[in-house]
Amino acid sequence: MFLIIGYIVILLASVGTYAVHGSLAALWVPMEYLAILGLATGGFVAGNGVKALKATVGALPKVFKGSKLNKALYMDLLAMLFETLSKVRKEGLMSIENDIENPHESAIFSKYPNLVDDHHVMEFICDYLRMMVGGNLNAFEIENLMDIEIETHHQEAHVPVHTVAKLADATPAFGIVVAVMGVVNVMGSVGEPPAVLGKMIGGALVGTFLGILLAYGFIAPIAGQLEQKVEEEGKIFQVIKTVLLASMNGYAPQVAVEFGRKVLYSGDRPGFIELEEDLKARKNR
Repeated sequence: MFLIIGYIVILLASVGTYAVHGSLAALWVPMEYLAILGLATGGFVAGNGVKALKATVGALPKVFKGSKLNKALYMDLLAMLFETLSKVRKEGLMSIENDIENPHESAIFSKYPNLVDDHHVMEFICDYLRMMVGGNLNAFEIENLMDIEIETHHQEAHVPVHTVAKLADATPAFGIVVAVMGVVNVMGSVGEPPAVLGKMIGGALVGTFLGILLAYGFIAPIAGQLEQKVEEEGKIFQVIKTVLLASMNGYAPQVAVEFGRKVLYSGDRPGFIELEEDLKARKNR
């Protein structure tokens, strides 16, 4: 939503202000647009592998959607972890074996459909709960493995960010290429009247204008949005890691989820009393 609003403001500030004192028809040079689009597309395809291309195309719709990661979802996450760890504390680790093997059929996990439907989150939770059930790794080993997995996920999620950012960096140069081709065309027509040459030079400069506008006004903001999404999505894994490690180190479920609460960004973090009352209310349902 904000991306669209930003685009509108950019167009009004650039093309809109130009229209006050200039002719919009002078900016309409179809071949310049086609050339820059072709160069950008070619550079994008040539500079990335199949995996990067698929990841980038798949990530683009995210920039037009609002984030599902908010206080309500994090309270659901903390409540789900609290309920799971409470069951472990009362009935032992083996009591959650069926829950982690079939999360969609679990009496605990099925209460939280927004989390169960997130394949990556549930896989992360269930994998490490399974290791806890196995009892073959200590907290330090699991923490190291969690850090490696989170870093791997972070690197993969950053692939679309890097590809779009590189495209934004290259687009002004593509605009210059198109402008130079236009100037070459002008130099080959030096015998034409000044009015004709002026129009041709103006058309050539549209390439530079368009390349810079597309790069910094339209493509770079997408890279920025994608990067913010990646950072937001990484926080949920840090919360899970913190809660599970606190539990492995012997802290009670109530204290373990408090560790996780403190990891959250301030805008998504419920207050101590707010979380405590929410957990009590869920328990009484």
